Amino acid sequence: MDDRVILHCDCNGFYASVECALNPAYRSVPMAVCGDPESRHGVILAKNELAKAFGVQTAETVWQARRKCPELVLAPAHHKKYREFSEAVNAIYCQYTDLVEPFSIDESWLDVTGSRTLFGSGVQIANELRRRVKKETDLTISVGVSFNKIFAKLGSDYKKPDATTLITRENYRQILWPLSVGSMIYVGKVAAEKLSRAGIDTIGQLAQADEALIERLLGKAGMAVQLYARGEDEEPVRPAGAEREVKSVGNGITFRRNLEGEEDVRAGLLMLCDTVAARLRRYGLCCQTVQVQIKSPQFKVISRQRQLERGTDLSRELFAASMELVRQNWDLRAPIRMLTVTAAGLGGKDSGEQLSLFADQAVLAQREKQRQLETAMDRVRSKYGERALSFASLLKTDIVSKSQGEKLRVEGSEGPDSPAGPPEQ
Repeated sequence: MDDRVILHCDCNGFYASVECALNPAYRSVPMAVCGDPESRHGVILAKNELAKAFGVQTAETVWQARRKCPELVLAPAHHKKYREFSEAVNAIYCQYTDLVEPFSIDESWLDVTGSRTLFGSGVQIANELRRRVKKETDLTISVGVSFNKIFAKLGSDYKKPDATTLITRENYRQILWPLSVGSMIYVGKVAAEKLSRAGIDTIGQLAQADEALIERLLGKAGMAVQLYARGEDEEPVRPAGAEREVKSVGNGITFRRNLEGEEDVRAGLLMLCDTVAARLRRYGLCCQTVQVQIKSPQFKVISRQRQLERGTDLSRELFAASMELVRQNWDLRAPIRMLTVTAAGLGGKDSGEQLSLFADQAVLAQREKQRQLETAMDRVRSKYGERALSFASLLKTDIVSKSQGEKLRVEGSEGPDSPAGPPEQ
């Protein structure tokens, strides 16, 4: 049986490339797209090749970037435009196969196994896509071509910008195994450090390591990553428009100032639990587990979770569980830079109502009343905007800016669990 032919297409410096397409003057100067320079969200989101030559890096602060490149030109982010360009690029992909699975706003997998009789080999299709994307959108893409999704992604990362890399069963050990283990998808910084302390620094060493050792270091997630390193990834590319199974719903935010004391922490958690609960109700889901991640100003991170007595989609119950986790695991006198709340162990709404036959009817009635209230809030916000209703205790808080509050409402994370932790937003 012939191998599948999978492409991973990655737009190069996507945000910066879109800004350059919209404003060609940016092409001749070192430029970067950044968050608000006046807040702690003033970080580099993307940079063009000229800025990259100065050593400007994604995720560093604006002041760090300007120390490297005093002439750096900063452009604000235009997320609506990025979505429009992403849709245009994916529309091109869909002309070659209906198996197009976006991985993020600027990355997609394509299964072109059945497209070769019409459009040629995987490499030929990749080169044609690069040509068309550049001509029709003024963006460039790098493409990995391989027999599975993970190696295709590693291939698109291997050579940038505007390149095609072929990873085969015959060459993957020579090309991929010498790479840093941190290059592997789903191997985050913490996992890479654990592996390095065990003497595992490359993808090849990960592939050949003792399985019991990997499970001991990284758990079941590590075992999956080891299979990926060996080329044993059989996950299919989902058809265009197919919905992923939602396994967790979360939201996190870096606050405009450190949270100091219980009142600040309560406000931060309430904002997050409100948005997470609203998303659960939108999906018709309840969660059985709540996880809270806390990041200090020194970037120390702890993550704790607890099982709930019953499934819930109510912000009040998520907040109560989250606040209890913080009290049990954090000194409320210590400042907090970032909070993330994640609902996991998801199931249908019925899972939230599996109460004992002897449960207090007053409790049942109170929960139903709370659900009606929060559902009514959902309807008002849907009709009049997310800012139409808020909790009274949040009206005077200054822990988020107006733009952060709006972003908190429209952005979050829903999707399969992964070994990597949630990004700092």
